[in-house]
Amino acid sequence: MAWITEHWLAVVLLTAYTAMLLHNAWLGSKASSGLAGYYVGGRNLGGVVIGVSFFATLASTNSYIGHAGKGYEFGLAWMFFAICLVVFTWVSWRWVGPGMRRFATEWDALTLPDYIGRRFVVGRSETHPLRLACAVVIVFASVLYLVAIFKGAGHLFQQFLSIPYEAAVGITLLIVMVYTSIGGFVSVVRTDVAQGVLMILGSMTIFFFVTQAAGGVGSVTQLVEMPGKEFLFELNGGIPFVVLLGISLSGALKLLVDPRQLSRFFALRDEHAARQGIWVAVIGLLLIQFCVFPVGVYAHLLLEGVTDTDLIVPTLVTDRDVFPLWAGDFLLVAIIAAAMSSMDSVLLVSASTLYRNLVAPFTGERNQRYQVRWTRIAVIGFAVVSAGLALEPPGDIVTITIFSGSLYAVCFFPAVVLGLHWQRGSAAAVLASMGSGTAVLIAWLAAGLNVHLHEVIPALATSIVVYVTVALVTPQLPDTSEPGSPAGY
Repeated sequence: MAWITEHWLAVVLLTAYTAMLLHNAWLGSKASSGLAGYYVGGRNLGGVVIGVSFFATLASTNSYIGHAGKGYEFGLAWMFFAICLVVFTWVSWRWVGPGMRRFATEWDALTLPDYIGRRFVVGRSETHPLRLACAVVIVFASVLYLVAIFKGAGHLFQQFLSIPYEAAVGITLLIVMVYTSIGGFVSVVRTDVAQGVLMILGSMTIFFFVTQAAGGVGSVTQLVEMPGKEFLFELNGGIPFVVLLGISLSGALKLLVDPRQLSRFFALRDEHAARQGIWVAVIGLLLIQFCVFPVGVYAHLLLEGVTDTDLIVPTLVTDRDVFPLWAGDFLLVAIIAAAMSSMDSVLLVSASTLYRNLVAPFTGERNQRYQVRWTRIAVIGFAVVSAGLALEPPGDIVTITIFSGSLYAVCFFPAVVLGLHWQRGSAAAVLASMGSGTAVLIAWLAAGLNVHLHEVIPALATSIVVYVTVALVTPQLPDTSEPGSPAGY
């Protein structure tokens, strides 16, 4: 009771936030009677809402907690990552989104394996190895990403509510599982709009109070004279730049190929919506990233002896010398919104892929209501499994999400980007690129070579070279140069 009295604003905001989630779940359920409605909102959403959903989905606890913490460890050079994210958001909307939207609509593709299967497989074999391989990659990488988000949200609840980490993860699980399973894509996007606004305000609030507590924006210059802090201002100080380049690429390239981001393009109403959405997505992400990434650097003036960088932001938010009570309460809700906005999207995409591309092909034709019901069950299953794994996570937030992004890049970059802009290609080329890229990725990590060169660079290079080579020596798909075909694009 004493906690409720003290943090009444957090209680009010959390109650209003939960009510909004449930309302959006109800509205989403009304629009989700069919597969297209549940998976991609009936392909009838505008550019502004999808643009907000795009940056809200990307900027999760990975940004607010993980990347802000890494700024403490690696210094101002870590800002290069933020620059890459903004640039590749523009590239994704400019060079990937329009083509993906057009072909997804014409081919009735609801998932990324649907699109890749139609692009590279002659006929409509739902059990072709290419479709199945793509689905397996998405399911595996999604679980990893969900574990990272559960970890970030769990740490936040743990610090703020003074409850065990396990209970904090359980609270997160219950909230996201309910509204995502009920409402589907419409619920997710409607919620993302509100969460996107909260996230922008939250990132600005974090930057303002942290810099104020540190002595002002210019206080960062004090670190130049402090012993042991020189690395914060060196390009190769906290981390070799060639490694940082690879980390940045692995995180940014997934904006071109990550199924949860691409699903936003599937839902766009028309090309005008795509032209609207690009600026909403870019500006929103720019504001968030350039507010939260520097926080870790300023934290050197406020914290000492940090061992887990994922705890920096939760620790600062609960410090009354840094954040007044009302600001800390507001930030609790804002960072929860950041976690939910990514978690719901990953859950929906992974569950949709699991059912549509790994289960349904082997169970025969069923009515759409049946398929939606089992996709909802898959959402619940994914949430429970990921939350369970988050109780003993295999690494910190950024490490987990970077590996997930690297896997997406090496497996899907040739199929998506080259598949949109180069007529040649085949199922064999995609499978060979996926297998070779993944093998190099894992081997590079196993050999410990990532301390010299990030694993995504050699793995992606291998994937692209293998794709092009095999595409050139395998028979070309039948000429599809009419509008609505890959060649026509």
